Amino acid sequence: MPIKRIQPDGLHQRVLKGHPVYTHVVIASGQSLVFIAGQLARDKDGNVVGKGDMAAQIRQVGENLRIALEAAGLTLKDVVKTTTYVTDIDEFFKHPDVRAEIFGQSLPTSTTVEVRRLSHPDLMVEIEAIAMLD
Repeated sequence: MPIKRIQPDGLHQRVLKGHPVYTHVVIASGQSLVFIAGQLARDKDGNVVGKGDMAAQIRQVGENLRIALEAAGLTLKDVVKTTTYVTDIDEFFKHPDVRAEIFGQSLPTSTTVEVRRLSHPDLMVEIEAIAMLD
């Protein structure tokens, strides 16, 4: 198995609404890493999806990640690390269920940072990813 996920007993596991929000340690032993640029809540035509709706924006970002990964022959289960930028971290943490819909039980390691703004004032979340290509 090229990707192993570990939740060490000695580290606190953050859980929101019954969903773990990340994996502490991911061992990736495959041959290649795939880097996915920060994905935003934009549709194929560049329109902002879910203005003012963090859950809708997280879903769109997840869909965009899925499309980008698929282009490399990967799935969301191959993601080993994400960095998430949000304009309202309290609002973001109200939606762990949406993140769980995207990643299921294959949680990557994760860092989430609140920023003042993203590349458009209506955008609320951006996620970049690193995946493992076996």
